[in-house]
Amino acid sequence: MADMSPLFRRKADPGDRFVTLVRKPGCHLCDDAQVVVEKVCGELGVPWEAKSIEADPELHDRYWEQIPVVLIDGAQHTFWRVNEERLRKALTE
Repeated sequence: MADMSPLFRRKADPGDRFVTLVRKPGCHLCDDAQVVVEKVCGELGVPWEAKSIEADPELHDRYWEQIPVVLIDGAQHTFWRVNEERLRKALTE
C-alpha cells in the first residue's frame, strides 16, 4: 500500500499512533519539544510517553547526541527541534 497514490490512501486514525519523546532532565530543547508533543498529541488524541535517556542505556547509546528525539510508532520522526505542523501532518497521514 506504500506505493498507492495519495488520492486513494486512507488517512491514519491518530488514535492508532503512538509518540515517544526521548529526553533528559535539564534539557531546555527537551522541555520545548515536550510542549509541542503535549499540544499536538492532546489535540489529536494520540497517546504519548516521555522516556529519559538516563534511565535506558539503549536509548542513551542510540540518541544521546540527538535529544530530544521524537519517535512515531517506534520510528524516528525528528530530533532537536519539533515542528508542530510537521508532527501534526505525520500523525494524520
